[in-house]
Amino acid sequence: MTGGIGSGKTTVANGFSALGVPIIDSDQLARELVEPGQPALDEIIAVFGKASITRDGQLNRAYIRQQIYADAVLKSRLEAILHPKIRQRIRSLLADIREPYCIVVIPLLLETGQTDLVDRILVVDAPEKEQLARVAARDSLSDNTIMAIMQTQADRNTRLQAADDILVNDSDLESLTERILELHLHYMEISHDH
Repeated sequence: MTGGIGSGKTTVANGFSALGVPIIDSDQLARELVEPGQPALDEIIAVFGKASITRDGQLNRAYIRQQIYADAVLKSRLEAILHPKIRQRIRSLLADIREPYCIVVIPLLLETGQTDLVDRILVVDAPEKEQLARVAARDSLSDNTIMAIMQTQADRNTRLQAADDILVNDSDLESLTERILELHLHYMEISHDH
């Protein structure tokens, strides 16, 4: 599952999870990989310096975000540290799945070329103004900052063209929940055919 910032990926993942579907969230895995004591954190400090950790030894996310938006080379170096480790962790988690199917949430699925990890691509789609409103409410970021983040993501058409399934999230939670259930039944059906 993928989708732009503020499209509602977390809400959709929670909807599938409520139906008993295992969720593997690449953002969550990335957070775990940079916990104190994890090798990735040491590698990040080696690249970004001491300012990349807070006094209590946590990753200084604001500092890192600022650095990678200002410098494409640093962004690539951060990705070179994290992406292979995230891929490896996703693969090992997938190997343990016993349910008919699972959802792997990879916000930058297309941008990072990880489509080989999945059998189908579900795109959570929302109108741009909805995305802006949701992210502004959630993260207290300015429209300019949100637009800058959106610029680093695959554009909507690219995502929609790559999709096997599209879940349009532009209404209320009730209709979203109905659509999730429809997709769940569809996925159960096709997973039994394999």
